[in-house]
Amino acid sequence: MSILETPLTHERRPARFVAFALTAVLVLGGLTTRLFAMQLAGSPVSAPVPAAVLPAVEAGRRVMTEPVPSTRGLIYDRTKGLLVENVPTFTVSVRPADLPLTQRPQVVGRLAGLLDISATTITETLDGATGSRFDPVPIAHDVPQQTARLISEDSLTLPGVEVAVEARRDYLDGSLFTQLIGWTGSIDAAGYASLKSQGYLPDDRIGKAGVESVYESTLRGTYGVREVEKDGTGRTLRVLSTTTAPQAGNSLVLTIDAKEQRLAQQALDWGLKKAGLKRGAIVVMNPQTGEILAMVSQPTYDANLFSRGISTADFQKLLADKDLPLINHAIGDIQPPGSTFKLVTGSGVLADKKLGLTETVLSKPYVQLGSSRFYEWNQRGWGPLDIKSGFAHSSDTFFYQLAQRLGIDRLAYWAGQYGFGQKTGIDLPGEAAGLIPTDQWKLDTFGQAIFPGEVLQAGIGQGYDLATPLQLLNAYAALANGGTLYQPQVVREIVSPDGTVVRPFTPKVIRKIAAPSWVFTTMREAARRVVTSRHTYNLADLPIVVAGKTGTAEFGLRDKNGVLPYHNWFAGFIPKGAWKKDNPTGDVSKPDSELAFAVFIYNSGTLGNTATEVAKYYLQLHYGITKDYRLPQLLKHTNFYAGGR
Repeated sequence: MSILETPLTHERRPARFVAFALTAVLVLGGLTTRLFAMQLAGSPVSAPVPAAVLPAVEAGRRVMTEPVPSTRGLIYDRTKGLLVENVPTFTVSVRPADLPLTQRPQVVGRLAGLLDISATTITETLDGATGSRFDPVPIAHDVPQQTARLISEDSLTLPGVEVAVEARRDYLDGSLFTQLIGWTGSIDAAGYASLKSQGYLPDDRIGKAGVESVYESTLRGTYGVREVEKDGTGRTLRVLSTTTAPQAGNSLVLTIDAKEQRLAQQALDWGLKKAGLKRGAIVVMNPQTGEILAMVSQPTYDANLFSRGISTADFQKLLADKDLPLINHAIGDIQPPGSTFKLVTGSGVLADKKLGLTETVLSKPYVQLGSSRFYEWNQRGWGPLDIKSGFAHSSDTFFYQLAQRLGIDRLAYWAGQYGFGQKTGIDLPGEAAGLIPTDQWKLDTFGQAIFPGEVLQAGIGQGYDLATPLQLLNAYAALANGGTLYQPQVVREIVSPDGTVVRPFTPKVIRKIAAPSWVFTTMREAARRVVTSRHTYNLADLPIVVAGKTGTAEFGLRDKNGVLPYHNWFAGFIPKGAWKKDNPTGDVSKPDSELAFAVFIYNSGTLGNTATEVAKYYLQLHYGITKDYRLPQLLKHTNFYAGGR
């Protein structure tokens, strides 16, 4: 008999099998207990199960921890008029963990019929969810009450489907403030990945544009936490406790005056319609503080389209619009500033002592460089001009020669002092920096130095020069206040839910422009002479003191007559005391201006300066001037001129 066949061997095999079986049962039992505890806790971390909960567990129910959304802060204008509020609406979501795969086609099909959404769209939404299977995936927002009730009462045939009351942003003035306020929308995968660590959830709605985006963390508040009991279909049966109460977000008080915003829009819309145009912007500022009082960009769109869930067709229509309604043209549209830029050239040549205060320079029909001629905008010239008369007539050949005296790098220096070629830092997204050329920039970009002719073009705001309407306004606001370049702001105060001001308004200074005070006084007087010389037609007849500068800037390709298309600009300011019962007493020599503004009209191509007519109409509305000084005949299309002016 072999030792392997001894009776002892046969007696040990059952004992080993029993030991192994007992061990396996204990291990599996431990794992099962662990998983059971995790399910009760609703999270990966186990917790003691209260005795009172056990009967619910036995009935197929479970206790879960879920976030409690906070109330998003409101938005007001500077007079405390409400601009944005929260409206309760119904949202339908699906919690994938509670929807058996075998029932998913039937549930999706039924939801598609009830919500009037294609089954494909619902399926794609569920498959594209970024959170865990226990996170609810929003399928439809702003669901009608009757539909929400039907879905809520049909939990047996719609397992995993939840109906919740959520707050939707309602933008009370439609498109009037869209470019400033922005809108809120569902968080996308990229946004969730970057914000998850800050407590954001896959089904959150966040600020997508305007101050809604910039002040997202301020407006959002802090989410709370609560324990709820749910049945086997995922329906909430009761709230067991609130572990942490939510904290409402802070509200914003804008620097914008709703009345001024409406007046600015009225003026801009009139000018665009009369000239047959669609694209432009107007911005109004307090030059003593940097507060934006009005900012209108056309064309625009209604923020409620996005807040309520924009359709694919409507979104594609906005994207395809050649006039770019999704861009805030006041801060994101960069264009050559044209003759408004002569402020920089004039200030620089005076501050650098390249031109005497009373020195004259001959304005002639053209300036010759080699075989090239750079013409005066009127083709004739104006004769000897000093700085004030040169600015008043907007003589191109006068400023060509001043640019030659400065050179491209000193010209760029003074442009930078006035804020060109750099973002203003306004508290809005999408701001463009613009461009001011230097010799080094040209070498880095094109591998060659600036040509002499390009220096001439830069001196009148053409060539490579690019600026936004806000940059232009900020430059003229600095001129109006005596040389302080402020950071523009659109949010004046941040207010807590109990009404306490947690962040009051404080003007922010970018820099003091490095020029003597007499330079600014001289250029303010020159800007007033632009008006009194009737370079701006009848703007001088308004019963207020207005100073400013027009600009036409060529761009693009020449037409069949060899003429380039051009934009219109007008930037100006109003000194203190400019309007007193039809008796204007304002003095532009003083740095006490109370209002500054800039108007930009894209591809105007009109006989007169459309931007000037828009500015004129805005001033009439702002000061309540009943006599109409507008000259609509100047808004006819023509090839009369382009270039300087």
